[in-house]
Amino acid sequence: MANHFSPLLHSVPSEADQVDQNVDPIAISRQQEAIQCLKQTIVPILNTDIVRLGMVRNLRIVDDYLYLRLYVGSHQLSLQAQVQQGLSSLSWCKKAYVQLCTIPGVRTTLAVSSGKGGVGKSTTTVNLAAALTQTGAKVGILDADIYGPNVPQMLGLGQASIQVIETPQGQRFRPLESHGIKLMSVGLLAEPDHPLAWRGPVLHKILTQFIAEVDWGELDYLLIDLPPGTGDAQITIVQESPICGVILVTTPQQVAVGDVRRSIHLFRQVGVPVLGLIENMSYLICQCCGDRTPIFGQGGAEQLSQELQAPILGHIPIDPRICQTGDRGQPLPFTDTNAVLSQVFQSMAIGLNTTFYGQIARTESATLLQS
Repeated sequence: MANHFSPLLHSVPSEADQVDQNVDPIAISRQQEAIQCLKQTIVPILNTDIVRLGMVRNLRIVDDYLYLRLYVGSHQLSLQAQVQQGLSSLSWCKKAYVQLCTIPGVRTTLAVSSGKGGVGKSTTTVNLAAALTQTGAKVGILDADIYGPNVPQMLGLGQASIQVIETPQGQRFRPLESHGIKLMSVGLLAEPDHPLAWRGPVLHKILTQFIAEVDWGELDYLLIDLPPGTGDAQITIVQESPICGVILVTTPQQVAVGDVRRSIHLFRQVGVPVLGLIENMSYLICQCCGDRTPIFGQGGAEQLSQELQAPILGHIPIDPRICQTGDRGQPLPFTDTNAVLSQVFQSMAIGLNTTFYGQIARTESATLLQS
């Protein structure tokens, strides 16, 4: 991300491009025509069409009617009218039904995922949120990791209770807040030291509620910390939330790289762009001489990046302080902005601002970080 090129340009065709070959030729022709029509809608700043960005999902054609879901940020609501107008040019389409899917007040929703546990995904999420906050962005975290919901502790919130408030839209969960970062966590639903032993239907319902029924206010970024793997939780969140990109966290080890490879294929299959890879625990910096030692090996992220055309967003060094500050609820980018680890996260935060909000956002971010 340091070169500030948009990783979204490297995304593969979304599920809207996947034509079902088992239907009749007329339906195939109409679906292809609808997709080409949808590709004429370009998202400003990203300069990419809504199909390639994975914003069009569940595209269905029934007789002379077209149905789709359009997943957008709070600043992109006008795209619905553009899509409706564009589809009206299809001669065979009597009516197009465009269901708008968004999280009120949230501009950009990003998922942070990993193929396996223990690679530092939650730690990466918290420190990236801290770096984004330092650029002046308003940031929230949805901790959906049912197997290890540790984000509240990393932000110094402990075992706080969830409050339900009345809003004009009905009852909503009120997120907690620490260091200027808003948080909602599935861990807040469980008693201390007790597991979240949820089966699929219950898991689906809870995660759906957390996506649709949290009063986030106005956010520039909502980071969703996914559980490791490719199971029910990941599929539910991808289907129900306007995720515009996913960040994959790995380590240099081949076992971690192999699991991330499966995750990348999952997200691309459902049409969510992969923003890129973060290689955590990439190297250890000697406190005496400054030499870098790749104690977990090296080249894993580079191999995966070349193989799957997914850019590397950053290499995170091993720094003992990241554990100490995380246990105290004080993310390292807040406590030592000059640390190498903090600077890597700052670079990624500026790159995200550039990708989603343009050159002005990058300039403002750089000024804030230097002040």
